[in-house]
Amino acid sequence: MRGALVAVAAVLCLSACSAGADRPSVQAAQQTAPIIAPGRPGEPARTLSPGEAATAVPSPTANAADVEYVQDMIVHHRQALDMASLAPERARNAKVKGLAARIKDAQGPEIQYMAAWLQQQGQRVPDQHGDHAAMPSMPGMATPEQMAALRAASGEDFDRLFLELMTAHHRGALTMSEQVLVDGSHIKIEELANEVSVGQTAEINRMREILAGL
Repeated sequence: MRGALVAVAAVLCLSACSAGADRPSVQAAQQTAPIIAPGRPGEPARTLSPGEAATAVPSPTANAADVEYVQDMIVHHRQALDMASLAPERARNAKVKGLAARIKDAQGPEIQYMAAWLQQQGQRVPDQHGDHAAMPSMPGMATPEQMAALRAASGEDFDRLFLELMTAHHRGALTMSEQVLVDGSHIKIEELANEVSVGQTAEINRMREILAGL
């Protein structure tokens, strides 16, 4: 009987030792396992080391780049809505009218979301008209002269000018979004910038198609 107990104890000891010996190798495998990070719109995914992955996780804390991006993007979006609001009466092409309606449907709620986020952060929400002086410094913004020309145009002239100005406007939004993805820290703003990039890239491609058919 005693011999049997010794044998059982020996088996248990071997099992425990084996499990203990395996544990470091499992941990090492977990620590060295590659982590795949999705790329930005149009870019491939890349492999991160565990050390890179630890610092690549967005923070719930906002920094100055996040706040500036959101404040500027509200002003940027408002001009897009001003441009889109002209289409129902001035555009001739039904596709241009449909595109303008989609821009209003997408960017109107985004403005509300961004304004609420700024308020949550205790930051200033841009005044409806008081920040127009900052427009020229933002990528893609139409100048006052270009906006006046758009308001004066109609028919096919409006369609063409609207598509040209809005394409430039969207490209500016992509530039701003790319920058905050590099400099920002807040996870919600990273998500927003990615959504803006994906949505407006698709609309740029759509506008190119429409413009080619005019």
